Amino acid sequence: MDDVTWTALTLTLTLLGGIWTWFAFRRRGLAAGLRGAGVTLLPIAAYLTDTLRMFTRIVDAVSDWAVRLVFSPTVWAGVILAAIGIALIVVAGLLDARSDARPATAAGRRSGALPGSTKAGSTKGGTKGGAAGSTGDKELDEIEALLRRRGIS
Repeated sequence: MDDVTWTALTLTLTLLGGIWTWFAFRRRGLAAGLRGAGVTLLPIAAYLTDTLRMFTRIVDAVSDWAVRLVFSPTVWAGVILAAIGIALIVVAGLLDARSDARPATAAGRRSGALPGSTKAGSTKGGTKGGAAGSTGDKELDEIEALLRRRGIS
């Protein structure tokens, strides 16, 4: 667009804003009129600082991108590949978390079979009713017993 078109657009927006400001002032009072005057001055400021052209370029670029996104098979292939990549990352994280959980329970089961190990219900200190600091959870009690045997408190 040339300068005449930009000037016409700016003057049209300013004139419409001025009319809106007048009616806002008459119907709703001084605060609404001042707010309308402020909005009315924005198209002129945007024209003088060339941000009006920048805004139209941004809208044009976004609309071109949206049209290309909707109608381009290449873009859809990229979207599909991105979705597959994200799904693979999520599945790998789930499998990793699952594999971390399995050896811990397997090690807990095997800990009772180690030579020199005490049974889960027995106590070294001779306290009645279970081990000192018993949590009531079998797996945690086994882990605590294993740590105590190794001298870790």
